[in-house]
Amino acid sequence: MSVAPGPVRVLVVDDSPTMRGLITAALRRDPEIEVIGTAADPLEARALIKELNPDVITLDVEMPNMNGLEFLEKIMRLRPMPVVMVSTLTQAGAEITLEALEMGAVDAVGKPGAGVTAVEAFAELTLKVKTAARSRVRARGPAEAVRPRADYRAAHDHILAIGASTGGVEALLTILSAFPADCPATVVTQHMPATFTASFAARLNKMSAAQVSEAVDGAPLVPGQIYIAPGGLTHLEVSGTTPRCRLSQGDTVSGHRPSVDVLFRSVARLRRPMTGVILTGMGRDGAQGLLEMRNAGAHTLGQDEASSVVYGMPRVAHEVGAVERQLPLTRLSSAILDLCAAPPRAAQTVA
Repeated sequence: MSVAPGPVRVLVVDDSPTMRGLITAALRRDPEIEVIGTAADPLEARALIKELNPDVITLDVEMPNMNGLEFLEKIMRLRPMPVVMVSTLTQAGAEITLEALEMGAVDAVGKPGAGVTAVEAFAELTLKVKTAARSRVRARGPAEAVRPRADYRAAHDHILAIGASTGGVEALLTILSAFPADCPATVVTQHMPATFTASFAARLNKMSAAQVSEAVDGAPLVPGQIYIAPGGLTHLEVSGTTPRCRLSQGDTVSGHRPSVDVLFRSVARLRRPMTGVILTGMGRDGAQGLLEMRNAGAHTLGQDEASSVVYGMPRVAHEVGAVERQLPLTRLSSAILDLCAAPPRAAQTVA
């Protein structure tokens, strides 16, 4: 999506006058953003979208007349445009927000809560709105049924590491829902708030034949198991002669915690077959780590520009030479499984 020169034009949709005021004030602190209108419910928002044609919408999840998910579904089906969800950071709020991201919302931010000021809660809002304005948003049709590959066997010692950010919820659902029960031992870092990752892992677990869970320190990497890095306070690493998940304390790396670079670099130190995949996302987290993996002998794949919601992380990884092949999202699952498959069993001969 191309945005006209000038400030990003934003429509704020929230049923709370106080929240509309807080979001508007947070956005107006950035001279590159212009709040062109506010709406108290989806019906009012629909009229303003037609009248004002905003670049980005911020959308509350729970509203009168039509909830945010119903409205988002209509937007993505009838008039696709960048949407940033504004959600409570509760488990229920996380689950609804993840559904919104799966439906096509570009990103999400949490509302102020107990002990959290509006300035703290909306610290990333301006960046996410500006990123959303540059994102690729497509019309959504019915999801295609995915059949995991039959009779697949992952190489026992092969490690798969995946990194993603903005747009990664949709990308990971697409890839991992196609994985068979005997998928490669997989570790994933997705930039996501701390309260969201457990719900995200549970959602992936329902949609994949493999076992998906939030990573815990010491968990062994074995075929059929996928671990999602917990959001917030730690980085996910892999270490040991029998590789296990390690949750390490530390500062942000490449602007993030957990960081894709930290995960990829830890995998690069393992002396075993490995594959690294970098998906849609803003910034450059993961590019140098993926390059280290490739230099250590790993296969490396990147999501291509056309299928990325935000072609930031994959672009930088491609430019630094970290990516062997770029592929559209719809082809990544098959390519990953081919790289991580066990050698064919030798045919038995009859005397």
